[in-house]
Amino acid sequence: MAGGRVAHATLKGPSVVKEIFIGLTLGLIAGGMWKMHHWNEQRKTRSFYDMLDKGQISVVVEE
Repeated sequence: MAGGRVAHATLKGPSVVKEIFIGLTLGLIAGGMWKMHHWNEQRKTRSFYDMLDKGQISVVVEE
């Protein structure tokens, strides 16, 4: 009794171009998120100092 032949997936090595593309994409996404976070922090700091200069807020505790 002869069994049917089963097609098995052949394992190949990593595709260099695919790995570079995936790494580049993930790097750009992570870098973009980091820059957005940095810009948010800069905006908060700039807003704080603008309000401080205008006298809207104070860092001295009123008695």
